[in-house]
Amino acid sequence: MARVLFVCLHNAGRSQMSEALFRPAAGSRHEARSAGTTPAERVHPEVVEAMRELGIDLSERVPQRLTTELAEWADTIVTMGCGDECRYIPGRRYLDWDLEDPSGQPIEAVRRTRDDIAARVEALALELDG
Repeated sequence: MARVLFVCLHNAGRSQMSEALFRPAAGSRHEARSAGTTPAERVHPEVVEAMRELGIDLSERVPQRLTTELAEWADTIVTMGCGDECRYIPGRRYLDWDLEDPSGQPIEAVRRTRDDIAARVEALALELDG
């Protein structure tokens, strides 16, 4: 079982969508969590709306701060726009996904980002199945 941590700046968009989409893609085969280097107070409303269209409710999710303990928990850390602010933990596999920040974007743009993430997490889950 692999443990994947999705990290972005605010844990209010990309990383939240990644975690939520990875869970059904991986089933019980792998675990996922998400965090942000500077967490927002809430998940972006446009992200909540786009995910609700898929039957996934993020309205009650609370953005979490990236901690050393959380980073050490993961085998694979997927970063999205946090650059040098993301902690480096030796021995972990790092992937960097270049994804547009959905904050303040029109719903069509958020849907494109969501769908891009969905394809990436599906591929990651299959790869981790090995």
